[in-house]
Amino acid sequence: MTAYEQLCGHFSKLANLNGAAAVLHWDAAAMMPTGGAGARAEQLATLSLLGHEMLCAGEIGDLLEQAENADLDPWETANLREMARKRRHATALPGDLVTAMSHAGSACEMAWRTAREADDFSALRPYLEEVVSLTIEAAAAKGAAFGCAPYDALLSQYEPGLQGSDIDRHFDTLADFLPDLLDRVLDRQTVPPAAPESMPVQAQERLSRRLLAALGFDFEHGRLDISLHPFTGGVADDVRLTTRYDEADPLGSLFPALHEGGHGMYERGLPAQWRRQPVGQAMGMAIHESQSLLIEMQVCRGDAFLGFLAPLLAEMGGLSGPAWEAPGLARRVRHVARSLIRVEADEVTYPLHVIHRYRLEKALLSGDLDVADLPGAWSEGMAHLLGIEVPSDRLGCMQDIHWMDGAFGYFPTYTLGAMAAAQIYRAAVTALPDLPEHLSLGDFNPLMSWLAEHVHGQGRLHRSADDLLQAVTGAPLNGAIFREHLEKRYLSG
Repeated sequence: MTAYEQLCGHFSKLANLNGAAAVLHWDAAAMMPTGGAGARAEQLATLSLLGHEMLCAGEIGDLLEQAENADLDPWETANLREMARKRRHATALPGDLVTAMSHAGSACEMAWRTAREADDFSALRPYLEEVVSLTIEAAAAKGAAFGCAPYDALLSQYEPGLQGSDIDRHFDTLADFLPDLLDRVLDRQTVPPAAPESMPVQAQERLSRRLLAALGFDFEHGRLDISLHPFTGGVADDVRLTTRYDEADPLGSLFPALHEGGHGMYERGLPAQWRRQPVGQAMGMAIHESQSLLIEMQVCRGDAFLGFLAPLLAEMGGLSGPAWEAPGLARRVRHVARSLIRVEADEVTYPLHVIHRYRLEKALLSGDLDVADLPGAWSEGMAHLLGIEVPSDRLGCMQDIHWMDGAFGYFPTYTLGAMAAAQIYRAAVTALPDLPEHLSLGDFNPLMSWLAEHVHGQGRLHRSADDLLQAVTGAPLNGAIFREHLEKRYLSG
């Protein structure tokens, strides 16, 4: 075999290893008894170390050098590039640090589950301090290896080519206009949503599955379960979606399920011929989030889809009357409010939640903010950006799981994804003028086929999210399109 073919064999094995870890992570969040936490932490740490050792092996470096001058097609060239990028990230860290980070993340996540329920930040603090300390060490090592700022090195794990200066430019623009936009929307918003009605959990689950099936989600290659924090896990041929249910808030489960369904459709739509190769993975988390938010926000909070949803709520959930017809639903799902919880926030305030977390995690990793001072800094930032008081740490700095797992650098991709979603959806509607009519009938096929061709099926063929957006929409990420979307939806009509 050629050097490139040998590399493909090695990375296929690595993908299987990482896939096994992904399913174990899902199981820990959705199925595992609490008593299994210690054993699971050991399993995940071992798999993490094995994957690290495979990437760092001298043989991989030799093969990468030998393959540099090989005659490869564009997909193979991109695959080789992504192989080298993965190895570079791995060799920047010693194996004992990788193991320590895996152990610390597992321990912190389990501590978070208990501490969050008890609203006891002091119980979480030592675990989070360990995660932050190890992350700072890893960021410094990767920054030195990549010749960039430590935080930029963390960003590159989730979004290749992205730098903090790029985020600052986009987020500063958002922070400049969003507070004023929020005030204008709240002043204009005169009709509050109707009081919620209950729907049995079983009915919510059936409806969630019905909507995911309409989306095109393949339950032969995926499943929907319950977790404390909705997420998508597993692998492309075994996609694990989770949501959470509240009888008093039926829409609070449907929209998270649709959000995760967008992630799941992206995973299923990745190029099958490149399964278990780096180039066959998602472009990055900003594009991944764009696919979930395109479904949840752009499509499923739009008038066309709500016209399809209303009769289903009546048929499957017994929810009828003006509040549950399409106009009433629109007022409810597009209601804007200053809120505490990121995952429940509307389109206008959501970016402010993310900007808040971005600023805090940069301060934590630079040493400008101690973990002990996080609750106070959280409250201060929420008051400044959203104008609300935080009543508890459970509803404040302990609401998200990301930092507990060591996922620093992830949060910015949510809002970058929302911006990309508006841009991609505009391109889709331009290409498919009758798309609203299809969506009003619950027909997602034209949209999903278009996304499969132009986004999902592209894998990591492009070097960056901006390159992919350029190919799909004719321009790199453009925040003006997101602003136009918000102003049109919430200030016109």
